[in-house]
Amino acid sequence: MSELHPVVIGAGPAGLACAKALLEAGLRPVVLEENPRPGGQGTRRLSPLMTPEAERLFGHAQAGATARREAEEDRVLAACDWRPGSLVWGIFDNRLAILRDGRHDSLPYDRLLIATGATDRIMAFPGWTLPGVFSLGAAQVALKQHAAFIGSRVVLAGASPLLYLAAAQYLRMGVRHLTIVDAASRAQKRRAAAGMAMTGLSTLIEGLRLLRELRRPDVRRIDGADLVRAIGGERLEAVEIRHASGRTETLACDALAFGHGLRPETQLAELAGARFSFHPQLRNWFPIIDADGRAGQRLWLAGDGAMTGGREAAAYSGRLAALSMLADRAGAASPVTREARALRRRARRLRRFQVHSAGAFPWPHEQAAAMPDDTIICRCERVTAGEIRKAVSSTAGPVEINRVKAITRCGMGRCQARFCGPTLQELTAAASGRPVESVGRLRAQAPLRPIPVGSADEEARA
Repeated sequence: MSELHPVVIGAGPAGLACAKALLEAGLRPVVLEENPRPGGQGTRRLSPLMTPEAERLFGHAQAGATARREAEEDRVLAACDWRPGSLVWGIFDNRLAILRDGRHDSLPYDRLLIATGATDRIMAFPGWTLPGVFSLGAAQVALKQHAAFIGSRVVLAGASPLLYLAAAQYLRMGVRHLTIVDAASRAQKRRAAAGMAMTGLSTLIEGLRLLRELRRPDVRRIDGADLVRAIGGERLEAVEIRHASGRTETLACDALAFGHGLRPETQLAELAGARFSFHPQLRNWFPIIDADGRAGQRLWLAGDGAMTGGREAAAYSGRLAALSMLADRAGAASPVTREARALRRRARRLRRFQVHSAGAFPWPHEQAAAMPDDTIICRCERVTAGEIRKAVSSTAGPVEINRVKAITRCGMGRCQARFCGPTLQELTAAASGRPVESVGRLRAQAPLRPIPVGSADEEARA
């Protein structure tokens, strides 16, 4: 039997950094990516329609740096066994179940890096399922990938650094009716600034530059205000917000993009055998990894799917995981080189920055307790907050989130709880009067994405 190649899932900054380091060591990794082109959420490539607008969208310096980075990524992938459009929907006995071009494949591995990144963290609110309501990440996808605005009168709301980046990019491309509703107060940001400066000064400066760019008469910024509801008939017509003073205000708009930071994509990591722990400051569950990203005997995790840190931390952690894989192949417990020690320090510092930034962009967990009963939590299965509260109150024995999911079907739809999961977690905790970590975490199960039934049958026969 021929020697198995290392496999990398995800062609964002972490996966590409890992692949490059493995190539430098003389290995040819298999790189799998669900999308047809490489790039993570923050490094998503522009569509052919948007490519000529790169300098306008990013600015001259960043557009040049982006072009050079993408050329290097293409060079790396050309030397790998590069398989775009590969949906990894399950992991069984050190074999990946893959759907590509409508055909099933099963790929064994000896060492695996999972670098699937993160997605928008969503707190449901009344009306969020109306057409015209998007996540902040989806608003960027519309612009970068489809060369389209989500609307002409746009409100961006929530608590996320992406609020300001998305607003600046929409402004640069020509949208002139922008309102930013930041749930955090300026006082919260000032309190978090010192820790952010100590752990990620360049990132903080970049954020301050965005704020300065957005100081324009045609951009309204509202601090310390929460989304109350989205208003509309067949589509979004306005949003109602509540200011810190308690006063409500209705903002006319035809599009809303909202979000509250990121949640890690950990389903594949769980299927591969990773264990999890709760992070109280980030109020989220993360895989348990060592300093090099190792999560199991043949398993490494890197990037925001392992621990939120941003693009630079993702690249550092991806390269560090590759060095750890190489040390493992050589029979060593972990890499002891000067480079590995430096990478650990850099990734650790940037991940601490994310903890400090959680104070500037807090997750609004307290909203779950006051959420109206008729608020839809699960878009796929149309499950409401009232149904979840009823399930919690009728559960015999300890309240556990997977039992609530089984009773209500919340999280059983197409997105597999990627969007409703955080709200379900907080609502279950609030309704039971227990700490959020004590109600457990949603378990992953294959298939992680919808697949043709024939593919599942084929895997069962394999």
